[in-house]
Amino acid sequence: MVEPYQSEPLTDFSQGEHRAAMEAALAAVQRQLGRDYPLVVGGRTVETGEYITSINPGRPGQVVGRVSKARRQDVDAALDASWTTVKSWGYQSAGARARLLYRAAGEMRRRKLELAAWEVFEAGKTWPEADGDVAEAIDFLEYYGRQMERLDGPVPVTPLAGEEDTAFYIPLGAGAIIPPWNFPLAILTGMTMGAVVAGNPVVLKPASPTPIIAAKLMEILESVGVPPGVVNFLPGDGGEIGDHLVGHALTRFISFTGSREVGLRINQVAAHAGADTRWIKRVVAEMGGKDAIVVDETADLDAAAAAIVSSAFGYQGQKCSACSRAILVDEVYDQVVDRVVALTERLRVGPAEDPTNNLGPVIDERAFNKILSYIEWGKANAKLLAGGERVGTDGYFIAPTIFGDVAPGSRLEQEEVFGPVLAIVRARDFDHALDIANDTDYGLTGALFSRPRERLERARREFHVGNLYLNRKCTGAVVGAHPFGGFNLSGTDSKTGSPDYLLLFMQMKSVAEHL
Repeated sequence: MVEPYQSEPLTDFSQGEHRAAMEAALAAVQRQLGRDYPLVVGGRTVETGEYITSINPGRPGQVVGRVSKARRQDVDAALDASWTTVKSWGYQSAGARARLLYRAAGEMRRRKLELAAWEVFEAGKTWPEADGDVAEAIDFLEYYGRQMERLDGPVPVTPLAGEEDTAFYIPLGAGAIIPPWNFPLAILTGMTMGAVVAGNPVVLKPASPTPIIAAKLMEILESVGVPPGVVNFLPGDGGEIGDHLVGHALTRFISFTGSREVGLRINQVAAHAGADTRWIKRVVAEMGGKDAIVVDETADLDAAAAAIVSSAFGYQGQKCSACSRAILVDEVYDQVVDRVVALTERLRVGPAEDPTNNLGPVIDERAFNKILSYIEWGKANAKLLAGGERVGTDGYFIAPTIFGDVAPGSRLEQEEVFGPVLAIVRARDFDHALDIANDTDYGLTGALFSRPRERLERARREFHVGNLYLNRKCTGAVVGAHPFGGFNLSGTDSKTGSPDYLLLFMQMKSVAEHL
């Protein structure tokens, strides 16, 4: 009997035995750095002779590993391999598919600190961030397995006299999975195995900055018996194979998490109906946010300041849910700013391998330069309160940066920076603060710190985000507790980790038999 779902506990690194175990995992992984990993197509390994090199963003001279770089013909072969398994995989019982997810969760649990160590090196995640990412990946496997078993069987209908009327869910077919680098195991696993447990073979194109942790997922899936061709591993350059994969006649659906620009491009390419098109492709997309924490004059200011700092600078601000705007009513503006700046100045920046550091590097040179360009804009157009510079001379380290008196509607208040940069905006009152919070193209997460019940209830109705948090931080969604996905240009509100998510990868079939 499958036990009820419970989220995976986080590792307490304040305990000596856990610290020692993580240090041992880091040392073991460091000895494995620099290896090559092939494509996996239909269960066969493929070496292409061209590579994507994954580096440690904290030490750019350190190679984490190399993966073979897919070509257009590899996309064709991977989709062919996927479709050869559509019937054999989709016709398996839901319970059989779910059991493979439970086995994968068990293997991840056994290798938890090893996987976290790979993320420390490849993604620049601090120990707690890496551990949390692996725990979330385990949660997705456990949760989606149980949800698939729940969805198995007939859908309730109202039969007509003289008929046997039934309805049930079937898989869509073969699809493309295009995950991000910022949650390189959690989101990758959730997107991939959510579609897979629903009965769909997939082509997985991992994010180019973090392909090695994706290769580790492939090792786990093979070890627990996921059949060849069900998950095809296809790292590659988005410009070279992305449009080909998305626009391919054999791609039935695309599941994407990443930037707004790429998400809109995928939606456009997928919508094109060529001469060989047999379906309207389904696009599931999560495309970022410009998330705000609103603090009014009734709030617990210490709690609000702590939540702002945690939400803004956790994983260097590289979360789609990160607090990139703090909107403070004028009456408490100075008090909250003082607290936020004081907490921020205590944060340590440095290599993620060192557990005493609170922030590691940003993901790569491109992100590093983009973030610094926003900081320079902020210096010229707002008031620099903290940070504002790179840290050290090696690695992509940026000090946690705060700008005050940021103008509503300005670049820093509207555009997604995706780094350790916080814009603080002054509002006249609660009404004005809510107006500012809603005045973006995005609608992913948000939080309100306030005490009056009427304001909390008004935020429930009017704060237009997919994930709203009251008197707590705006990051840290937990699978099963906080269905995750946003409104507007934050995406299609996919609600990962929810009872509805698997339905995005299935379609209902109705059968009526005359008696």
